[in-house]
Amino acid sequence: MSEPFRGVENLDIRDSTPDWAPFSQPIAPPGTPNVVYVVLDDVGFGALGCYGGLIDTPNIDRIADAGVRYTQWHTTALCSPTRSCLLTGRNHTTNGMACITEAATGFPNGNGHVPAECATLPEVLVERGVSTAMVGKWHLCAQDEMNLAASKRNWPLGRGFERFYGFLGAETNQWYPDLVHDNHPVDAPATPAEGYHLSVDLTDRAIEFVDDVKTISPDRPVFLYYALGAAHAPHHVPQEWADRYRGRFDAGYEAAREQILARQIEMGIVPPTTELPPINPIGTPESRTGPDGEPFPPLDYTKPWDGLGEDERRLFARMAEVYAGFLSHADAQIGRLMDHLESIGQLENTLVFVVSDNGASGEGGPDGSVNENKFFNGIPDDLADNLAMLDELGGPKTYNHYPTGWAMAFNTPFKMWKRYSFNGGTCDPCIVSWPAGIAARGEVRDQYHHAIDLVPTVLDCLGIAEPAVVRGVTQVPIQGVSMVSGFTAADAPSARKTQFFSMLGTRGIWHEGWKAVTTHPALGGWGHYERDTWELYHVDTDRSELHDLAAQEPERLAELVGLWFYEAGANHAFPLDDRSALEIILTPRPQLIPPRDRYVYRPGAAEIPEHIAVNVRNRSFSIGALVDLPAPGAQGVLFAHGSRFGGHALYLRDGRLHYVNNFVGVTEQRVDATEDLPTGEGLILSASFDKTGEDPPGTASGTLTLYHGDREVGHGEIRTQPGLFSLAGEGLTVGRDSGEAVTDDYPGQAPWRFTGGTLHQVAIDVSGTPYVDLEREAVAMLSRE
Repeated sequence: MSEPFRGVENLDIRDSTPDWAPFSQPIAPPGTPNVVYVVLDDVGFGALGCYGGLIDTPNIDRIADAGVRYTQWHTTALCSPTRSCLLTGRNHTTNGMACITEAATGFPNGNGHVPAECATLPEVLVERGVSTAMVGKWHLCAQDEMNLAASKRNWPLGRGFERFYGFLGAETNQWYPDLVHDNHPVDAPATPAEGYHLSVDLTDRAIEFVDDVKTISPDRPVFLYYALGAAHAPHHVPQEWADRYRGRFDAGYEAAREQILARQIEMGIVPPTTELPPINPIGTPESRTGPDGEPFPPLDYTKPWDGLGEDERRLFARMAEVYAGFLSHADAQIGRLMDHLESIGQLENTLVFVVSDNGASGEGGPDGSVNENKFFNGIPDDLADNLAMLDELGGPKTYNHYPTGWAMAFNTPFKMWKRYSFNGGTCDPCIVSWPAGIAARGEVRDQYHHAIDLVPTVLDCLGIAEPAVVRGVTQVPIQGVSMVSGFTAADAPSARKTQFFSMLGTRGIWHEGWKAVTTHPALGGWGHYERDTWELYHVDTDRSELHDLAAQEPERLAELVGLWFYEAGANHAFPLDDRSALEIILTPRPQLIPPRDRYVYRPGAAEIPEHIAVNVRNRSFSIGALVDLPAPGAQGVLFAHGSRFGGHALYLRDGRLHYVNNFVGVTEQRVDATEDLPTGEGLILSASFDKTGEDPPGTASGTLTLYHGDREVGHGEIRTQPGLFSLAGEGLTVGRDSGEAVTDDYPGQAPWRFTGGTLHQVAIDVSGTPYVDLEREAVAMLSRE
């Protein structure tokens, strides 16, 4: 958008005329509103109080009372795809986001990179004098770019944001998050023992970023993308917040659905004729198989509440209490942000959107989990063990997720959940407030809209024409429509007439109040799309997609199916992909850093993400630290990788060398030296694992030996876990153990840095064929979404 120089250049500056226009920073017109996106994660249609839910969300309700709530606002049914829509105004397959970025396929529809031809909203706004900042979850860059050696072109600062504080991937531990500040990883500023929680930290940063601008230039508008990790797993929250819900969910998820639907009808959120679909609306493992006998996905099943034992009911109810507390805690942080904007006189002229990126999540399966990493490492959940963690749920010692029954409840009145093209995956909360620009207060809007409609709405409200060129790149036209017509008129017709859906093999198409949708299971691996059963619903009156009218209206159904193929073609939606998680992860992808036999790491470097760090699974390995120990008294971590949910560490304590291998958070396997540390320069302290067995497959057993130089000083029998150390974050560090500690054996809390000498480097040698349990890693990857 640079302007030509229109001044006069002569030999002498005294005879020349300056022109500052090409060199001045852009300034937004006076009165331009601030814009805040509040993006929730895995929060279904029936969770929030203002949508009839049983979870207390007074601050989100307050935003709704100051504006309008949409009852037919839709997403793509998955995280990365929806977030690309929210920021570009184009459909997910046009953005190259047919699935999450970790599942990129190498086709235009699913390459995991938002193209420059689909500029983000901050890229547009920053050129027009709007300050742009983001806190929270990104998840819009490919996994091979989530490290410091990679390009930062698709990190937030590469896509129009001037400030960033948050995490790049799908999820993170809320107590020990995997944080990036601008373009560099950082440690959390405090620990859980000191009162730390990520939602609070993100809100502190959001307020800081706003104040950094408004303190200097109160009239400069701000675009804030505020994307909390809540309420994605792990469901982490201070216990007192979960305890507020003691007993509220004891009647179970089926009773909760009935309560929520009654509230929704009373509030006018859904038509009074709305009914609840069955708890297993598209089949069960016993009732349905694929065209060639493929199994129905076992995790996409819900156990009837009346068939649960008393202990299961107690556990499942507490899982719901923790999730509810997590969402209420997030609501309190949203309230802090809104209160701050009001206190500095900015809330009146701030356009606020509160949305969720998809429906509630079914990744917990029929039983939920207190430690998801056990499942991904082939360690079966045990009800007694889980019950023993009942009072720890939501705390640092758990990595928890509720069962599918609660996903159905928090998606009331819809069927299924995230990943599916039914309304349970796609129809989500959307609240819009702008006190200075929207006269409506506390009203409901039934116009049909989609995540792609937010960008054109913002441009409309800010008086900005859709740009044809951004950063020198000709743009794909924005596919969304403005929602502004519905701000003032409750009965205004929907500006959107058609919307297509495609996610992991599931398909749907909405057109003027009617919807055709397939019952194809997500990630089922069934293929044979030509054999799909298409169902037809009049969703204007049948929001829960319960009454299939395909037999009564075959011509309408045929037209909608044809329209789906047209829209899919126009949006580059092919090829469709319903492959299993294992098949998806086996897809060849570009690799910046190929595996090698020897890795050298040095202290002071940023944490190394697990997917590019040395892989010691199911193989012999040795870890050697080169140190100078001038005198007795050295202590601290030499090497650490992982966390309490799986990992290993080499460290000095009480004058001796120690190694621990934490097996999936179940057992801390410690090996201690029997001799005191030597002193001197150029010492090598090492741990060497000699694999001697494998039981079960992928779980290596053998002897771990400690050495001072070539002198053996201790040994013990251990076994290594077959799957990931951590579902998110908790990479490899040298000279410290950042984030959550691998072991409780440290005398004090992490990072417990190495002191009392000089640590030069740590080398890890691996032998044998690298092992990866691809099936479990694939399931873990997709569950991280």
